[in-house]
Amino acid sequence: MVREIHPDIKNSFKDSYVFEFLGLPDPHTESDLQKGLINQMKNFILELGKDFLFMGEEYRVQVGNSDFYIDLLFYHRGLQCLIAFELKADKFKPEHLGQLNFYLEALDRDVKRPNENPSIGILLCKDKDNEIVEYALSRSLSPTLVSEYQTQLPDKKLLQMKLRELID
Repeated sequence: MVREIHPDIKNSFKDSYVFEFLGLPDPHTESDLQKGLINQMKNFILELGKDFLFMGEEYRVQVGNSDFYIDLLFYHRGLQCLIAFELKADKFKPEHLGQLNFYLEALDRDVKRPNENPSIGILLCKDKDNEIVEYALSRSLSPTLVSEYQTQLPDKKLLQMKLRELID
């Protein structure tokens, strides 16, 4: 479903991001992550890739008589759609997708323009188990990706060891 609506989606997003430039302590909160990304927006957009336009933090959508807040909202010029980032300072949990899907529905009904493609959700978690993510996404109809982030690059010696393993 995601590939049909957005055939270039895999070329636009990474499976893992490195936010070493934030200097976040471990552990940290979702609020710490969000404030760090906003304060370092230029570096964050460079890590995401080209064509991202920042639309807002804690972007308010109203459904019924209630207000809901999307952590970060972007527009992607190439995909011509809204990109909602939901930030999680812990490991991926399947229930995170329900919240993100709700935001995507609100964006598509109330914010998206007729000429734009359906919104995409990115759940950015501290860690993820790929099998749990696969199960959680298997019945999802919304264009959603789960990516993880690191606040530091792996140790140089560990990288060299992994590189040797790949070569051998």
